[in-house]
Amino acid sequence: MVEGMITSLLMKNATDIANQVSGAGVEFDKVMMIIGMLVGLYLLKTISQSVTTITLTNSIQSAMHDLRDALQAKIRKLPVSYFDTHQYGDVLSRITNDVDTLSNALQQTLTELIRGVLMLTLAIIMMFTINVVMTCVVLLIIPAALLITRIVVKRSQKKFQAQQDALGELNGAITEMYTGYNEILLFNKQKQSIEKFKSINNNLCQNAFQAQFMSSIISPFISLVTYIIIGTIGFLGSLFAIQGQLLIGELQAFVRYIWQVNDPISQVSNLSSQIQSAFAAVHRISEILNEVEEPDIENPQVIDEVEGHVEIDHISFGYHDQEVLHDIDVDIQSGQMVAVVGPTGSGKTTLISLLMRFYDTTSGSIRIDGVDIKDMPREKLRSIFGMVLQDTWLFHGTIYDNIRYGRIDARKDEVIEAARQANVDHFIRTLPDGYGMIVNEEANNISQGEKQLLTIARAILKNPPIMILDEATSSVDTRLEKMLQEAMHNVMQGRTSFVIAHRLSTIRNADLILVIKDGQLVEQGKHDELIRQQGFYEKLYNAQFQEQLD
Repeated sequence: MVEGMITSLLMKNATDIANQVSGAGVEFDKVMMIIGMLVGLYLLKTISQSVTTITLTNSIQSAMHDLRDALQAKIRKLPVSYFDTHQYGDVLSRITNDVDTLSNALQQTLTELIRGVLMLTLAIIMMFTINVVMTCVVLLIIPAALLITRIVVKRSQKKFQAQQDALGELNGAITEMYTGYNEILLFNKQKQSIEKFKSINNNLCQNAFQAQFMSSIISPFISLVTYIIIGTIGFLGSLFAIQGQLLIGELQAFVRYIWQVNDPISQVSNLSSQIQSAFAAVHRISEILNEVEEPDIENPQVIDEVEGHVEIDHISFGYHDQEVLHDIDVDIQSGQMVAVVGPTGSGKTTLISLLMRFYDTTSGSIRIDGVDIKDMPREKLRSIFGMVLQDTWLFHGTIYDNIRYGRIDARKDEVIEAARQANVDHFIRTLPDGYGMIVNEEANNISQGEKQLLTIARAILKNPPIMILDEATSSVDTRLEKMLQEAMHNVMQGRTSFVIAHRLSTIRNADLILVIKDGQLVEQGKHDELIRQQGFYEKLYNAQFQEQLD
């Protein structure tokens, strides 16, 4: 705006000079006054630009900070089913790339928009002071620019949306490939992975090219309209000058004002690609923020002292209208060790997910100590359980911190005791730094079995009323499995526990064995009872025992 004022001042001065009588003397006092005004205006310009930059940057980054916080809070409230249907890389791209795209667009365009509006307003005011008719002709640039922008944006916005979606797909593919990098090498799938990456990358390239090309044609069309207007003004101005209604200096100044009208419009049009990318990013961010959250409970119930009595009352559940569990009904007494067995895909892990309320049952109910888990806050419900997953997870940090993750306020002696109960203390002490050893980001500097033992120690430290072991011994060798079973037998005393295991020999002492086949509870009872029944469990056990003999 200050530059426009300076330009206007100089143009007005030039016009006044043109109107002076030839040979008139120079008024140095006015010249010095103008020079002083220019110095003051340039100082004002510098200060205002600095203040504007600092204020806008602070406002935009604060807004992005709040947006990231909102996204993080939203993700914590989303159901597990959302992450089952969306690639982690795509979700990550929305939180990082899309937010950055929006931030960069606001940072670069807001200043130009404010400056453009002020420059445009000033230029129009100055043109009206010179000639109203020619100003009305110049104002045709604005509706013409809006029309051109609307036509182009209507077609290009879809391409910008496709560009951001393709970027999310690319990030998802990269995350997937590097997560399974060892498997890709093992099965010699490098070529297929490269071809998949090329295909996704080409799709991103094509969408980006089409989006950028379509948005870039706005500026040339607006310039064409401006040149036509200038030609028209040149013709009208000449007529007015001949008729004595307009001075040559005023016509010259008026043409310069036309460019001051064109410049902000052209600058905004040049930023069209960033603006449209920002709109596409906002759309993708809004999709996450508008996702249906896990509903809050109006009158939540909390169990003060959990005994661990679990009632599974005729529950059924399905994914996408395909039923996985059918009418499961079982009463589990407090302190019982319950083993859940069955073929792969029978629904064992799904049953555990329903206990944790990662999903809600389609019909029936699950009650703990007589309280329906749907009436309990999810955080309170999950605090009741200690869970060791089949897929181990350790974060970058010391072994001590990884175990203490189960209970952050645990003392050092409690962490060591949990490691002893999990039979991993001796292994830890053989490491160079013991409990202070750093687990790297990939957690590949310790073996899979040792990682499993550490996660079990973490669950033991939590000391939950109900323990869940989902294939917890699948990655442990026979010697460690025996040690683990002895330790877990002591840990499970006095608490309800669920064990899912393929090795049926490890659950012979279970108080109750649930046999699930094709989503149905076909048998339940103790090991000896089920063997005497000579049903499905007996066939599973004998088949596995025969495999071990072979």
